Amino acid sequence: MKYVDLFAGCGGLSLGLERAGFKLMVSVEKSEMAAETFYHNFVKRLESKDEWVRYRELSLEEQFKYKVVTRELEEVLNNKLLIKKLRDEKIDIVVGGPPCQGFSLAGRRNPNDARNKLPWQYLEFVEAINPKAVVIENVVGMSRSFKKNGDEAAPFEQLQQALRETGEGYVVQAVHVNAMHYGVPEHRPRLMILGLRKDIAETKGIVSTGNLWHSDFKDLIDSVPQMAPVPTIKKSELRTLRDAIGDISKHIDTDQSKIAKDFIKDIKNARAWKILPAINEVVANQNVRIHKGIAVQRFRLYQYLRDNDLKSQTLNIPAQNDDKKSRKLLTDIYASASMPAYAPDGTLLAKNIQELIDLTISLKTKKHSQRALSWSKPSPTVVTLPDDYIHPSEPRIFTVREYARLQGFPDAFEFKSKETTGGMKRRTEVPQYSQIGNAVAPLVAYAVGKKFFDILSE
Repeated sequence: MKYVDLFAGCGGLSLGLERAGFKLMVSVEKSEMAAETFYHNFVKRLESKDEWVRYRELSLEEQFKYKVVTRELEEVLNNKLLIKKLRDEKIDIVVGGPPCQGFSLAGRRNPNDARNKLPWQYLEFVEAINPKAVVIENVVGMSRSFKKNGDEAAPFEQLQQALRETGEGYVVQAVHVNAMHYGVPEHRPRLMILGLRKDIAETKGIVSTGNLWHSDFKDLIDSVPQMAPVPTIKKSELRTLRDAIGDISKHIDTDQSKIAKDFIKDIKNARAWKILPAINEVVANQNVRIHKGIAVQRFRLYQYLRDNDLKSQTLNIPAQNDDKKSRKLLTDIYASASMPAYAPDGTLLAKNIQELIDLTISLKTKKHSQRALSWSKPSPTVVTLPDDYIHPSEPRIFTVREYARLQGFPDAFEFKSKETTGGMKRRTEVPQYSQIGNAVAPLVAYAVGKKFFDILSE
């Protein structure tokens, strides 16, 4: 069965579809950084940076032959010959995550509205090649209306209606899936719009529930809609940070549970994921980042706060108040904290409350999102900024590979381009951490792919 991946990123959706049995016809991703990772894992292992530079200079038609197009989707749509080739291939499924936060049906009447350009192009592509099935993935926020008075439906609702009316028409099922219900060691809620072409749906007796379906652990859920991905683990099998990265991180408990062993076995199975073999047996992208002294101490303090059930925002107090008020507030907060104060790596932070208050004031920050994660819990939603989350027991942020493990990427999947970026470049560049944060969790993609592969195979 054949698929097309639009707004493909580094290839999270494609990983799942490949494992489910689909074969890539073409991917489209304008970010040269993310596309480099996609090409490296799905087409050909890159031997040098120059090889990728030469590939980027190929024509649209030449890149199309190699299945990775590093251009805007609009260029593909304007090439009628390529669109005809894809339509003649009778594509089974088109997947992708076009930015849809500002989507509005009114956008069809206003083609200059930048907020509407990309999702309309996605729908135009679907109409042009007439696939049997469609998957649109996006963040949960698009389910909220952007009109304060609520007069306009949320972009998520409008996009469903637009897909129902695209081409020959699609039967549409909306789902709210959480990656942790599919074996990912991460709390990651996402919205998806799943569509099956009307003629196929009618033939196979596939219908929509007409409302948004929420996933849950498989032992807690009553029923699953016909097009929805089936959850794969029980609540007792919930995967945690310890299960995900315990074997490649230093911490006191090195014993692996059955849950951890099952997860590690799966992500080390390159053959099951049907990606190119790794260049060597060394786990790629495991570069431990080096931090400045003040950052290291702040990370240790975050870990201490976590271990004492105190909020990480405690470090914001000195940044918001004068010294006298800060000391009074911190005295109350630290009243029940353990003393002396030690970090998980054994570093003494403070002998008493007054020293701890002095340390907190010296490490004050206005940043609200940083926090130390826990070994015994799933990761919160992996984001594009790597410095938001701190390693459970080491005073550092996660490596790219650890970050990828939390998202459920197999170890043989190698991330290319630079690791991270900063400043204004964050608006345009998609380095390795951002590629992971933007991706669909591969195990979720696999569940979606398996469902549609089974439907279309019947």
